[in-house]
This record gives sequence, C-alpha cells and structure tokens, in this order.
Amino acid sequence: MDMPGAEQLPAQDDMIAVIGMSCRLPKAPDLDAFWQLLRSGGDAITRVPADREEIGRPRAGEALPGTAFGGYLESVDRFDAEFFGISPREAVAMDPQQRLVLELSWEALEDAGIVPGDVRGDRIGVFIGANRDDYAALLRGRGTDAVTAHSNTGLQRGMIANRVSYALGLNGPSMTVDTAQSSSLVAVHLACESLRRGECTSALVGGVKLSISQETAAEEAKFGGLSPDGRCFTFDERANGYARGEGGGVLVLKPLASALAAGDPVYCVIRGSAVNSDGASDGLTVPSSAAQEAVIRRAHQLADLRPADVQYVELHGTGTRVGDPVEAAALGATLGRDRREHGPLAVGSVKTNIGHLESAAGIAGFLKVALAIRRRELPPSLNFREPNPQIPLDELNLRVQTRTTPWPQADRPLIAGVSSFGMGGTNCHVVVGEAPAPERSAAPEAGAGLESSGPVAWVLSARSGAALAAQAGRLAEFVTARPEVPVKDLAFSLAVTRTTAFSHRLAVVGQGREELLEGLSAAAVGGAVAGVVSGTGGDGRVGVVFSGQGSQRVGMGLGLYEVFPVFARAFDEVCAGLEGLLPGSLREVIAGGGVELDQTVFAQAGLFAVQVALFRLWSSWGVVPQCVA
Repeated sequence: MDMPGAEQLPAQDDMIAVIGMSCRLPKAPDLDAFWQLLRSGGDAITRVPADREEIGRPRAGEALPGTAFGGYLESVDRFDAEFFGISPREAVAMDPQQRLVLELSWEALEDAGIVPGDVRGDRIGVFIGANRDDYAALLRGRGTDAVTAHSNTGLQRGMIANRVSYALGLNGPSMTVDTAQSSSLVAVHLACESLRRGECTSALVGGVKLSISQETAAEEAKFGGLSPDGRCFTFDERANGYARGEGGGVLVLKPLASALAAGDPVYCVIRGSAVNSDGASDGLTVPSSAAQEAVIRRAHQLADLRPADVQYVELHGTGTRVGDPVEAAALGATLGRDRREHGPLAVGSVKTNIGHLESAAGIAGFLKVALAIRRRELPPSLNFREPNPQIPLDELNLRVQTRTTPWPQADRPLIAGVSSFGMGGTNCHVVVGEAPAPERSAAPEAGAGLESSGPVAWVLSARSGAALAAQAGRLAEFVTARPEVPVKDLAFSLAVTRTTAFSHRLAVVGQGREELLEGLSAAAVGGAVAGVVSGTGGDGRVGVVFSGQGSQRVGMGLGLYEVFPVFARAFDEVCAGLEGLLPGSLREVIAGGGVELDQTVFAQAGLFAVQVALFRLWSSWGVVPQCVA
C-alpha cells in the first residue's frame, strides 16, 4: 500500500480541531449518557414507543419485517419555540428536524465554551446532513388545508442548516447535505474543506434523522434492508439487515492552530478525509469494494499515515449480507493486511447500540470515536458471536471490538478512522486523532483569583422562571454526580461560557460545595434560602453607581487587592494621586486606621479608591456600563 509513514502529527495548518459536541440519541440525551451507553455495552433498541406505534403496525394485513423495533428519542414533539424567538404557529409548521438541530447547535456551542449570542455576525459555517422529510410527508398527506404561510420554510430540508444560520446570525456557508446514509460524514468533510479554504472561521456540522412516518418504515422494509430481529449483527454470521434508529449530533470545528491559540478545549482532531462514488457498480445500491478501498486509501494519504498507525476503525457496519463483506474486504486491503506485525485492526459499529440513523449515522460514529479518544478507551461493538462466513477476519487481519478496553498501542498517538457509505454510492472516510498537548501559558489576570478563598457565585439565566428552576435542578444533579469538579472552575464557566443575560436570572452564593448545592436545590423547587438571589432583568443594559459615604469599613478591598492585579494597579494609582492631599496615608487608614476611616475626608477618598479599582476590575472582565453615576 502506497502510504507515507508518519510518527509525528502533520502540520497543524492542515488539521481541524473538534472543540465542542452535542447529541440527542436513543437512550442518550447528552454526551455523558452516550458514553455510558457505549462503555457499558448498552442496547438502545426497543419496540416502537406508544406515541408512534403506527410506524410498526402492519397495513392491510401485510407484515412489515423489522419495523416493530428501533432506537427512538423521547418527546420529539416538544420544542421551546419562544427560546429561539419562533411563534407557536411557525413552530407547528416546522419539521422537528429543524427544531432538533437548533437545540443541538446551541448546546454544541456552549460545550465549546462559546456564548451563542457572542457569535452573531461571525463567519461561521453550518453543514448539516439530512436525507428524510417524514414530517413534510405527513403534513402534505392532509391536503391543502394543512398548508400554512409557514409550510414553505418549515418543510424544506435545505432550511435545516439555514434555520441555524438565521437564528444565531451566522454569516458563513450554510447548507443541508444529502448523500443518503453518508450525509453527515460528507458534511464533516465539506466543513473541513471550507475551513481550510478560509470560507469560514469555524463551523457547526452534524446530521439529523427522525422516524415519524409509517410510509418511510414501509419503504425500508420492502427494500429488504431491515433486520427482522430489530438488531444490527455487524460482521456476524446472523447478519440479516439493520435496525432503524433516529437522533442527531453537532460538532463545532475550528482550524487546530486557531483553537490552540485561543486556548479552546479540543476533543480530537480531523487529520484527513476523502469522498468518492462507487460509479457503475453491480447495481445502484450495491456497494463497490474498489471504491471503498480508494476512499480509505485517499483519506489516510491526506492524513500522512501508514496502516500501522491506525488502531481502530468505526465501520459503516450496517449488518447486511451484502454490505458487510464488501466493507471488510476494503478495510483488509487498505489497512488490515499491511499491519500484521502490529496485530489485527480493531473495528466496531455504533449501529449495534442505537440502530442505523441514516443521514445522522456518520456523525453518531464520529461522536463515538471522539469520546473514545477523549476517554482513552474503546467501547464494545454488540451482537457479535461468530464471524460472517464471507468475512475471513484472520486473513483480513481485522478483529471486532467486543469489550471495553484501553486503546491498543496507547503509548502512541491515538488514531481512528470513521466510514460512512450512502446507498447510492457516495462514500466518505474521515481520519481522527488525539490532539497535541497544549502549550502551558500563564493564566489570564481575570482567572487569577480562581484558587482564592472566599464565597463563590454560581449564576444562571433562562427565558422563563420554570426553565430557570429546571436549570438549577440539572446543575445540582451535575455537581452531585461530579464531586471532583472545583466549585470555582464551575463558577468561572457559568459566568464566562454561558448566556447570563436572559430575562430570568439567579445567583447562588456560598462558601463551599455543600452551601452552594443547598442553594441550588432550593432554587430548583422555588424555595428561598440565604445566599440565593433571583429576579428578572431588562434589556441587558448596565449602570454603575458610585456609592456615597456610609459603606466604608476597615480592610475594604484588601482581599481583592491581594488576588487581582488589575484591582491592585487601579487602587495604587488613586492612592498615589491623593498622596500629600490628605492628612495621612489613605492606604494605612483603610488597612487599620480605626475611627480615622469614619472621618469624611478618609471615608470618601477610601470609597472612591476602592470603587474605581472595582470598576477597572469589572471592565477587565468585559462589563461595559451604559451609564455611570
């Protein structure tokens, strides 16, 4: 195989960092739940839920094999339209896939430490894979009476990406990608290319698919793709089709050099990717091993890697009689056979956990790999007992990952491939690796007090009182489950990386974890305890009032003086300016001058010095007042 060798990472200019992620997957409403499902070998396939039972119901006495099972989300009909400034009537006309991607995009930005309101007008791209419009089919089936003024924008697939760009005010490229089952991984490839060309500075990229139409289920069943058992038996002798799944995921991508310069958290890096087509294969939906070989080979050439450098591949892995042997042969030819001295290549498929998400399948596999790199563990692929007789694993030098283990060769850079193939022949392979260790740098002055003693404030905001209480409850659960998280790090993240200017606001102030948790728990149920302050804000404008005489006290501001250099410099500047104008040293009087501080000349001068220093400190944190009194 003609691949250049590489122990070192290729140039950072070519690599793309994943700095934020979000997901909504079967039995996994967030990233932590998804990882626990994967690591524990969880199976999210169930019978069709009661609110969508017609999907699996036979029509006119004709059974629909495989439609009685699947991986499903809860409450796909629910959406906080007001949060995104959408009217109830428009929300009803919107494809739930639009609504889900809006939520996932917001969550992914927050996961990246980006306040969504701060990126308005930025050159951020949006690339979303989607290939189904079940909701449009349902509404159109009702006839013209169901059509409203919002149907045109609510039901077009192209609007899934455009809706995000509009809602967040993003000015980069915005497109919905449809290459059938490979849509979301092709979207990742397109986003990376756009970033490298400088079309956008960062990108939101992902995929979505919801199963809400009986007709779509019937199409897949009559095509012959569904497993009657409702399971994906990837690479197994029992392989007989795939299980249906639904959900979505979104990544935040950024050039690695830019991410490292900004100090962004990095889950992993995209080192290379490639897309091609089967062309004229044995049939429109019959995969081509030669084309799959070519796309895998090309992706690894662009990533500057040898077969021996790759430790794991997340398969397309649908569990079909035709597709699995073709994919195995391509992997063996490109990666397996040329790495025999390093042992067999580990492979697996997330479809065994959550089903086949079609247009969102590639992003689900990517999320699995990104989390596995972050956690430095490989989770198991389910439903593997005996290999498909058409897949000679030993000859191909492949092995199915059947239990949770550390990464093989974990002392080397962690490298994985992710494959996704569309039924019409559009193939995509992405090479993913761990990020280089960031260079240590001095902490910014604004964070210099994070390790200091004293009370801490946890701040929350929401668009309604109910949402604020729910947010307090979720934060309490988060903190309770993670005793290792420093309370001051959390305070910093809540204040700096989350939206704090929604109309309903809450601050919980306490000396330590237990006191803060007590306040959060009370706020979650509408209770009132010391240290909890809540209220409603206006339009976000800030006013600063310098108080008059009467609030002075001995030692005021000296704790801040020791912790924050910005405060100290401003305080020193005022004291120096007053030197010789007062009957004594202002600094000494504030430090312990007793009754002298109550003398008008020292009280007003001292308050002025402390309040100017406070103003400079808040300004260094980005607090810009519209008026000062």
